[in-house]
Amino acid sequence: MTITSMLPSKEKRAAKKRRSSIRQDKRWANNLVNGWLIFFAICCVVPMIWLILAPTKTDGQLSNQNPLAFGKLSGYVKAWKNLQFFDDGVIGRWAINSIWYTAAIVLIATVTASLAGFVITASNIRFKKAFLISTLITMLVPPVALVIPMFVLVNSIHLLDNPWGVILVSSLYPFGAFLSYIYYSTTIPKELYESARLDGCNDFQLYSKIAFPLSWPLLSLLAFFAFVGNWANYFMPYVLLPSSENYTLPLGLGFLFHGTPAINPAVGATSVPIGKPEIALAGVLVAVPIMIVFMLSQKRLVRGMLAGSIKS
Repeated sequence: MTITSMLPSKEKRAAKKRRSSIRQDKRWANNLVNGWLIFFAICCVVPMIWLILAPTKTDGQLSNQNPLAFGKLSGYVKAWKNLQFFDDGVIGRWAINSIWYTAAIVLIATVTASLAGFVITASNIRFKKAFLISTLITMLVPPVALVIPMFVLVNSIHLLDNPWGVILVSSLYPFGAFLSYIYYSTTIPKELYESARLDGCNDFQLYSKIAFPLSWPLLSLLAFFAFVGNWANYFMPYVLLPSSENYTLPLGLGFLFHGTPAINPAVGATSVPIGKPEIALAGVLVAVPIMIVFMLSQKRLVRGMLAGSIKS
């Protein structure tokens, strides 16, 4: 017989009532969390659906039809052709700039952040603690506070209005270095490094033959954050790239906003056939790649965030 069955009937009813109350509280909490998640999903998904559907319609249909109504698929082709009239098709150059700027930044930032985290964790260099503290301090500094020093630095090395100025500045990744330090210090046993050193491995061989092959979840996470943080980056390219032919898509989209009467009536009449559908298509070019990368990297993203959270 259990202790519960030996209690008087009054105490049994009280225990049963408490269990029922706990279940109701859990159910209410679950419903609250699910409701909030649904609300958040609607707030995120509905604008994205509208943005994707907007280029399929004309200016008049955007104003008069249901916001989530579908127009014609050929609207995308028409909107893209109309965008080519703006500044002799410079939007194609902006798209190419965004792709190769971001690819270079992701590659450099991922490799350097991984190397920095490994050095702080496993190397024999001096002042490792000082390097870690300086990395944490750098993470706390607002990016806006670094704009003037970065501008002066880039100008002094003659990389102003040069794509490599933006690439090198944007590749500074203190958060990635700290994330790598956490990963290497919690996931890979120190005994493995010590055994490799006894076999004659130096620090670079430790990284290339042990740490790097075991760090694919970390590298995926670093690459994802570097991509998201730089694909839609506006402020730093705006400061360092005065020439419009060097613009990225987010920067070019702002230039497009200010240069077309569809969004900025102060510009006045123009012969360029750019309206709201064309502006929406430019927004799709900026927003959709982030969504695609996130959907393709969900599993690796979760695996990288949970790496090192459970130790045997």
